Amino acid sequence: MNDFATPKDSIALVTGANKGIGKEIARQLADAGLTVYVGSRDAGRGEAAAAELGGRPLVLDVTDERSIAEAARQVGSLDILVNNAGIMVDGANPAEAGVESFRRTYETNVFGVLAVTNAFLPALRRSLRPRIVNVSSGTASLTWSSDPEREFALAGGSGAAYRSSKAALNAVTLYYAQTLAADGFKVNALAPGLRRTGLNERAATSDGDPAEAARGAVRLAFLPDDGPTGRFFSWDGTDVPW
Repeated sequence: MNDFATPKDSIALVTGANKGIGKEIARQLADAGLTVYVGSRDAGRGEAAAAELGGRPLVLDVTDERSIAEAARQVGSLDILVNNAGIMVDGANPAEAGVESFRRTYETNVFGVLAVTNAFLPALRRSLRPRIVNVSSGTASLTWSSDPEREFALAGGSGAAYRSSKAALNAVTLYYAQTLAADGFKVNALAPGLRRTGLNERAATSDGDPAEAARGAVRLAFLPDDGPTGRFFSWDGTDVPW
């Protein structure tokens, strides 16, 4: 399944892992034999998910500096970080959305990723093959969003806060990849596709299986030393245009 390391010796952290795609990523990593920290803002839900998956609960609110620092203190070494936690505050276009909706969205989807990644970099640097996977969105592709033949362009700028936050996350992913390449890191972004999750009403009624998207994240988590970095992939392994 992978060319990463002996699974039993590898340690992973998945943020927002008590439900949805994050939970499926944690499940598949645990099934592969890894020690998995199940990051969750809510302690009770995190403990329940960890018990189900055979992982370790870790209280982690990606918007709270104290929570992040305490979580990092508990994790001495780390091989894989999956930044999965994300929110969609509203689906409005930029002319109608309030500035606060952008702030709240970016606080989790961009600044949260920065804060968590930087806090866990010391632990990741102890790994022989550190991997970071950032869960993005196909709606973040500016190429697709400007293509009149694609549904994202037809959306007419709706969901602007969420979509632009994920585009910013893609940029951050690339810059981390460039910064950390000399240290053996592989840092990539994943477009999971529309999945049956609690992100929004459309996602909640989707037929998309979260487990299918999770397999794409796990594939990036298990990249070999000669694998790609600084790339934006779809769940099926194909490239997504920036």
